[in-house]
Amino acid sequence: MEDRLHMDNGLVPQKIMSVRLQDSTLKEVKDQASNKQAQILEPRPEPSLEIKPEQDGMEHVGRDDPKALGEEPKQRRGSASGSEPAGDSDRGGGPIEHYHLHLSSCHECLELENSTIESVKFASAENIPDLPYDYSSSLESVADETSPEREGRRVNLTGKAPNILLYVGSDSQEALGRFHEVRSVLADCVDIDSYVLYHLLEDSALRDPWTDNCLLLVIATRESIPEDLYQKFMAYLSQGGKVLGLSSSFTFGGFQVTSKGALRKTVQNLVFSKADQSEVKLSVLSSGCRYQEGPVRLSPGGLQGHLENDDKDRMIVHVPFGTHGGEAVLCQVHLELPPSSDIVQTPEDFNLLKSSNFRRYEVLREILTTLGLSCDMKQVPALTPLYLLSAAEEIRDPLMQWLGKHVDSEGEIKSSQLSLRFVSSYVSEVEITPSCIPVVTNMEAFSSENFNLEIYRQNLQTKQLGKVILFAEVTPTTMRLLDGLMFQTPQEMGLIAIAARQTQGKGRGGNAWLSPVGCALSTLLISIPLRSQLGQRIPFVQHLMSVAVVEAVRSIPKYQDINLRVKWPNDIYYSDLMKIGGVLVNSTLMGETFHILIGCGFNVTNSNPTICINDLVTEYNKQHKAELKPLRADYLIARVVTVLEKLIEEFQDKGPNSVLPLYYRYWVHSGQQVHLGSADGPKVSIVGLDDSGFLQVHQEGGEVVTVHPDGNSFDMLRNLILPKRR
Repeated sequence: MEDRLHMDNGLVPQKIMSVRLQDSTLKEVKDQASNKQAQILEPRPEPSLEIKPEQDGMEHVGRDDPKALGEEPKQRRGSASGSEPAGDSDRGGGPIEHYHLHLSSCHECLELENSTIESVKFASAENIPDLPYDYSSSLESVADETSPEREGRRVNLTGKAPNILLYVGSDSQEALGRFHEVRSVLADCVDIDSYVLYHLLEDSALRDPWTDNCLLLVIATRESIPEDLYQKFMAYLSQGGKVLGLSSSFTFGGFQVTSKGALRKTVQNLVFSKADQSEVKLSVLSSGCRYQEGPVRLSPGGLQGHLENDDKDRMIVHVPFGTHGGEAVLCQVHLELPPSSDIVQTPEDFNLLKSSNFRRYEVLREILTTLGLSCDMKQVPALTPLYLLSAAEEIRDPLMQWLGKHVDSEGEIKSSQLSLRFVSSYVSEVEITPSCIPVVTNMEAFSSENFNLEIYRQNLQTKQLGKVILFAEVTPTTMRLLDGLMFQTPQEMGLIAIAARQTQGKGRGGNAWLSPVGCALSTLLISIPLRSQLGQRIPFVQHLMSVAVVEAVRSIPKYQDINLRVKWPNDIYYSDLMKIGGVLVNSTLMGETFHILIGCGFNVTNSNPTICINDLVTEYNKQHKAELKPLRADYLIARVVTVLEKLIEEFQDKGPNSVLPLYYRYWVHSGQQVHLGSADGPKVSIVGLDDSGFLQVHQEGGEVVTVHPDGNSFDMLRNLILPKRR
């Protein structure tokens, strides 16, 4: 309906339900529709009077007739399936007349709205369960109007959950591993709440009636496909089916899969043409095969992909089949395999594939969308309550005493953007909004798969920082959670907000920060005296936090060679190739004290959308035949806070020179050259940081000068400018 269905007060429609009306009401609505049709056919110069529906029938249905909202809908579920055809009395007498569904822009619907709103109002008040999709056989006539010949899409007449079936070859452990690989990448592309991904076994493919209820068949096996199964797949295509071939021997229509040994298990440059004829260039892992041209013409404007070599080997083809909209996209590059796959042979190949990982998903989503699937962003998860936790038992009682003195009469602490309501327990009926979040103070009620309090406690070795935790499974952004507390809580409480997932993550310069599960997300509160070494050099706070993240990982025994680095001013990188995390600092000076919120997010277990720390660990193990264990977000957050407190202490005691050697050891800019002003500006060499934390560069004339970013939100190393001198 293209978002054109509107309701008052900003309400969002969640479900459309049929509500049984009395015969008199049905007749009244039908008469009004007929009258409106006549008025549209014979317009008058003066506006017609609005027909006011009588409310008696509606009020009776909504308030006085228990069958209207209770027993009767249950009885009608059976008739909806077509097993018990409804009698004429159920239809309001005579045959049913079908009308088009109208939207908010339709004047007829606006006029009829008052005649139905009461029944919807009272139906919505009831706890009516979601009905399973169960279409009657009469829908076949409707399906004919949106047949594959017209729409180019399959129509699912059964109404069952739409299935994506994955065929990965004969039943073996290797095939099972391949199934999990393919399923994982597809689950990252489509909404798994909208589609069900099943393993299609050979016996089931030959025996079961899967073709009537399959939106997409994915074939991902190098094995030759048995003839009887091949014919089954072709029959599915002839009915309007959609097929995705991933490095498979499956082909048809005269296309041939030919081997080219020089390509096998090598990383190649692919040029992929999208449906709108735009191109995407990326590094891909070749299967060692290619497609030879056949007599069948490709779909007009169809997807295509070829290697950027002399032969322009064709690796992706989009092939139509039959007269019912059947089509297949066949690939001979490993779009289904992650860069960390065992068949990736060298670190150079790993780097190339990882740098193209985002574009690999872009190509996959384009293919899936072309084949009729929805790759829209998954629904934003519901917000969850906060839990007030303590990393040290001795701080618990003073914390609760402090809370008792600072909450208002409703148990809340309010800031300009957020109200925190402190409660002993949480019930699901309590609404959670971005501006009002309950905080559960009973630690015994806390349990989470994404945050282990005991692991955090064991690895937090601080005097003050990170001792009191506000944890949420899902929250808008951790930066906002401490707003109302940052000027009031005693320093020794060391507040930190931690989340498993953010829905409105913030980056530098108003950028959004993608915050999926697997990312270590936190905001730490620190206080710095104005008249101190760090208080006079506040920009260094972001540098200290960035290097704390890297040091927290690389100081773990045997993890010192994990190639994690810092990029000026506030990014954490894998080598100098890909961003793996970032830091955002908000500081407020009150009197003689800086109150500073340090927001930090870095990828620990989430390989997408770019790369994560455990990807680096896996790659290191593969290259060095090591057995380093994957790391956890809660473990690393505790280590980062511990390292940060030590770095702050050293800085306050001895100044910048006490921490700069560690910073330079991990930064990516050694010997790097940049342009001043623009891409055509003079080239200078980065030599270090000045006393305030800004970059220093060496000009051709021999002078070392400080440069500032120009304010762009993409890359702070681009278009650096010389500050004006007074």
